[in-house]
Amino acid sequence: MQALIIIFSLLIVGVIVLSAFKKKRSLPIPDIAIERKILSSYVSYYQQLSDAEKNEFEQRVSSFLEKVTITGVETIVEDTDKVFVASAAIIPIFAFKNWEYRNIHEVLIYPGSFDESYELEGRDRNVLGMVGTGPMQNVMILSQYHLRNGFLNHTDKSNTAIHEFVHLVDKSDGDTDGYPGALLPHIYAIPWLKRIHQEIRLIQSGRSDINSYGATNEAEFLAVASEYFFEQPHLMQQKHPALYDLLQEIFLPGTNKQK
Repeated sequence: MQALIIIFSLLIVGVIVLSAFKKKRSLPIPDIAIERKILSSYVSYYQQLSDAEKNEFEQRVSSFLEKVTITGVETIVEDTDKVFVASAAIIPIFAFKNWEYRNIHEVLIYPGSFDESYELEGRDRNVLGMVGTGPMQNVMILSQYHLRNGFLNHTDKSNTAIHEFVHLVDKSDGDTDGYPGALLPHIYAIPWLKRIHQEIRLIQSGRSDINSYGATNEAEFLAVASEYFFEQPHLMQQKHPALYDLLQEIFLPGTNKQK
């Protein structure tokens, strides 16, 4: 009888601990006033929208946060981090009103860079963000430092979180291959792939200001070029007009053009 009482007590403790753990993982969504303040202060894409578009952006940020869990790993996730993650998710697909991500359910926030095995310690910790595969399918991992830097530093052409969400957009048609078939009409497929290869050759020859990581393959080029497009649109239009026009057709088709 005493053994049964001990076992029963341990089960109760286990349920309580598990419940507490789950509650800890389910971080609350920021109040709309806090969300709006963060967007107005730090997210340049949002700042350039009309009042109606800002309202829509806010709603889609909130909707994303309701559906996707954001979990801190050895770090504290703040409201700013949550809004930054959701903003990075919405920016590439904002022109597509009915778009919802179906290939992500959790974002893990690490304090800094990590390695290919998701480790925070040891050598070769040069990964800033990653879309998980295998057991980590439908999970994204982001460096908190680089997540924040992507929105706080307005002088560069980088945004790690946007980079990773563009990979998810690319992957949504079944292949992470640099051709976002879910967004880009088939008529633009050949011009887009030709442009990718031309731009990669320019990077490889040292004649481009696009991040050299974009020359890794077609998928990485799309992600890197998209960072540039959303972070420094006017500079890209000046230096890479043909690439800029094609990215407009991907992310802002029709009359909804980048300001």
